[in-house]
Amino acid sequence: MKGHVLLSHGLESGPAATKVTAMAEQAERLGWRTTRPDFRDLDATGDPARIADRVERLLGHVVPGEPLVLAGSSMGAFASALASRRTACRGLFLVAPPLAIPGFAARLDPAAVPTELVHGWHDELIPAGEVVAFAAARALPLHLVDDSHRLAAHVATVARWFGLFLERLD
Repeated sequence: MKGHVLLSHGLESGPAATKVTAMAEQAERLGWRTTRPDFRDLDATGDPARIADRVERLLGHVVPGEPLVLAGSSMGAFASALASRRTACRGLFLVAPPLAIPGFAARLDPAAVPTELVHGWHDELIPAGEVVAFAAARALPLHLVDDSHRLAAHVATVARWFGLFLERLD
């Protein structure tokens, strides 16, 4: 086993969501153990303060000493980035990441680890230009696709890019 990948689903999603499932399958094919925590109970409250609880739940799945990669989509990407500041991880893969959440004080601020982003040009929730500026300011690899926030037309592509990201970490 190469290590552990923690995959976090988005706000209106779940651990069986299409993107995190495809990413988990790709990671497992490459020899990684995967966990997809369920945050639906926290998300159902609609309270931005529960993002901190999401991060705590995510960190509760970390196995000390085991190589860790954090990945997530939308709110899951945001929580993964916050978690990366509190635990040792080898890399971050952020899909459609919000840069800030209304009502939550922290902004997207990932640890200084290998990080890659994927975003849709037509994201109706998070303007692509903001993510481009974020990635440019940090010289982070960014894949932009002709898609919306859900990236439904690019699930297989996102999973392939995630696999390549994991291979580069080896």
